[in-house]
Amino acid sequence: MIRRSSKSRIFTISALLAFLMVFSIMAPVSAQESIGGDQGWYVVHCNVDGASVFFDNDYKGEISAGELSVPVYTTGTPYKTYSVSKDGYTTFSDDVKGVPGKGETIDLYATINPTEPTQPPVIGGDQGWYLVHCNVDGASVYFDNDDKGVIASGELSVPVYTTGTPYKTYTVSKDGYTTFTQTLSQYPAKGETVDLYATLNPATVPTTKAPLGMGLAFVALAGAMLVLAVSRKNR
Repeated sequence: MIRRSSKSRIFTISALLAFLMVFSIMAPVSAQESIGGDQGWYVVHCNVDGASVFFDNDYKGEISAGELSVPVYTTGTPYKTYSVSKDGYTTFSDDVKGVPGKGETIDLYATINPTEPTQPPVIGGDQGWYLVHCNVDGASVYFDNDDKGVIASGELSVPVYTTGTPYKTYTVSKDGYTTFTQTLSQYPAKGETVDLYATLNPATVPTTKAPLGMGLAFVALAGAMLVLAVSRKNR
């Protein structure tokens, strides 16, 4: 019976462990390749960074620096649509045209635009506007007794409902200026703007003559008596 040396046993065990390590590393790679096959890419281009990208219902990531690269397996089930969305923007959707081959890239493009602000429901009907022009910024504008705001950059836009009760007058005022009031003779139709004009002038403070001081009055009286005395002496 031949006994193996300890060095031979150590070599055999080391070789076996090395084989097992190599096999454990290669096995997942082989399994992955057999599942998905070769790989290609879609590159989604978009005008808004941070937008989310979906292929069918699968989330793929966000647009960064104008694009997002999406890897796909050439032997996998092809995607049918892609969409790009972000809060505050319209959602873009389109068909996925083509499947990239091994190592190939297909460019896809999406443009999303800011959504229009939601308009409040119109209570009084269709809307028009008065545009009040004034030479003094900060002046307050009133329609009848309703405060509508202040003049900024020479004007103030006042929305009104065409089916609402018509205003009769408008007033523009500011401390230190004369108040302007005018009758409203025209009412805006749907989508129409009617221009109104107001000119404010600085208010003048009335000046009163100060009464003569007692000393000045005495001097004036003395002068008058002196003139009278000279006049009598010369007679």
